[in-house]
Amino acid sequence: MKLLPLNLSALMTFSLLACARETVHDAAQVARKLVENSRNSVGSMATVFPSDDPRSPGEDPETFLEAPVPNSPGAMPFSLPEYYASCHQNGSLTLLFLPISRHSRNILQSEGQTASISITSPIPAAARPRVALIGNVTVFKNSANVPDLSRVRHCYLSKHPDATQWLPDDDEAAHIAYWARFDPHTVYFVGGFGDEHYIGYIPVQLYQAAWANTLESGAAPDIRQQVLMVSEG
Repeated sequence: MKLLPLNLSALMTFSLLACARETVHDAAQVARKLVENSRNSVGSMATVFPSDDPRSPGEDPETFLEAPVPNSPGAMPFSLPEYYASCHQNGSLTLLFLPISRHSRNILQSEGQTASISITSPIPAAARPRVALIGNVTVFKNSANVPDLSRVRHCYLSKHPDATQWLPDDDEAAHIAYWARFDPHTVYFVGGFGDEHYIGYIPVQLYQAAWANTLESGAAPDIRQQVLMVSEG
């Protein structure tokens, strides 16, 4: 039997790549940090038009007026950037809910008041992480029912100081608004390239605990930076 020569360089490369592979636990930490440390705390919210909504988007290129769509195939998706603030240790997000908003109307008419919020890296790229959070929105029409209201208000305004112009319970605000909480029940993560980074669902319990683990251990290890260092090394 002829023995093939051992290629140490190839073996070392394989070992480094094996070490660089993100686990679902790594992905949970990266996802939480991505949401927590977002430069402007703005995500892409997606909702769905009710299939029987008379104000579904029309197809008149001359006027761009909202109008019923003839023979509509059913509910259609809708997406726009949305402010959020990460004010809860379990990963829930604080929102300002404006009834005038198209997203708000879609959420109120959906079963379970559902929506999704996607957050990407500051400079989106195929090799950079992004996460989609799918969950339910709880609207507090009475601010007295908002748990720890003063902390939530301070947290939100620290991310979005311009929001003082449309805060709840302000008679001079530009629009009626309510505090709301977005509770993710499903987390989908794309870490980058599948040969090195995790791609798939993250158990919500793992996602919720990720930030708590970070707080207990001090500063979270920069997992993604470790991966990049190994890949480039």
